[in-house]
Amino acid sequence: MNWVEFSGHAYLVAFALYCFAFMFYVIAIAGQRWSNRDSKNHTQRWGRIAFFTSSVGLAGHLTFFFTRWYGSGQIPTSNMYEFMSFLAMAIMIAFTIIYLIYRKPILGMFATPLAVIIVAYASVFPKDVQPLIPSLNSYWLKIHVTTAALGEAFFAVGFAAGLMYLLRVVDYTRKDAKARKEQRWVEFTLYVIVVVIGFISIVFSFRGAGYEAHFTQENVTVDEQGQTITRVEQVQYDLPPIFKPYNSQVVSVDSFLGMNKPWFETPSWMNGINAGRKLNTVIWSIIAGSLLYGLLRLAFRKPLGAVIHPFMDGVKPSDLDEISYRAIAIGFPVFTLGALIFAMIWANEAWGRFWGWDPKEVWALITWLYYSVYLHFRLSRGWQGLRSAWLAVIGFVIVWFTLIGVNLIIAGLHSYAGV
Repeated sequence: MNWVEFSGHAYLVAFALYCFAFMFYVIAIAGQRWSNRDSKNHTQRWGRIAFFTSSVGLAGHLTFFFTRWYGSGQIPTSNMYEFMSFLAMAIMIAFTIIYLIYRKPILGMFATPLAVIIVAYASVFPKDVQPLIPSLNSYWLKIHVTTAALGEAFFAVGFAAGLMYLLRVVDYTRKDAKARKEQRWVEFTLYVIVVVIGFISIVFSFRGAGYEAHFTQENVTVDEQGQTITRVEQVQYDLPPIFKPYNSQVVSVDSFLGMNKPWFETPSWMNGINAGRKLNTVIWSIIAGSLLYGLLRLAFRKPLGAVIHPFMDGVKPSDLDEISYRAIAIGFPVFTLGALIFAMIWANEAWGRFWGWDPKEVWALITWLYYSVYLHFRLSRGWQGLRSAWLAVIGFVIVWFTLIGVNLIIAGLHSYAGV
């Protein structure tokens, strides 16, 4: 049996079950508004169905993980596809633990779509099993990456609960300056999520259409002896080139809506692997996300936060605040072990130093310091409610940049993760 191929089927099953679980959670929460009978029984019944479905999906996800591990002979966390897949699985594990503690179905309405988005995002990257580079060929890969991702997964659940708190307490009927400011920031958070969905949608759309653009790029570097080295590399785009690579020539560009050549050249100061292609992807993601957001606003004729807000009626803000804090409190020591302590031990083994100011190391430290401040303000200064929720939301933005921005945009020793 081809275990890697089998794992791919298990992955699709897990994705489908997560989608169904999300719909069932929506029915459990939103459906009670239209239920003429006991809304509490309605929520409990559909909440149990949704939790069972998400649990079976998690079982499928675990099957994917272990069968791919068995089939490839290495733990599947060594590239972006594998790591993001593992992160989505870890989020569902963290959600399951938190759900069993608090029994709040509404948490599933926000946690499961987060897992769905990350699973879909992971599928954008190459799915082939790639051999481990020397620095990754260590048992510390299993320890460091899994614990760091599990800590980040609890941060993600804290983010989901924090965002729910904001959607619950921000009053969209008020028109004063303070209320409008809160509404704009909540709406911007939702807009960023829509942009991520837009990125996934547009990549799959152009990939399904078989779109390609090819360039030859001339890269000039200077070695340690001061000699100039010129290399000509081939660059392929899967999206129409708004920005072509710096110092490159067009080989071929598929026409799209009359767009058969690049509009701009990537600035020379943008460093990193495939900087032009990544800038082009970011621009297309913003365009697609903005169009999708605009269509949603046109359909609902009100801010997305105002659309979601009524479904949060009946949910105690104090419960959401407690869930967000507990999730982060659980994730913090796990993240500390995985992203700092185990990471430094592995760095010393792989590169001969505990700390080297690599971009990924720096941003992992920034993330740890941020959540340290969050816990300090929460426990010592009594920051609860609205301020705590905003800190939880902003914290996961930092986590997301550490995972995505550093791997894909900033060049460093961890750039292999963006392959």
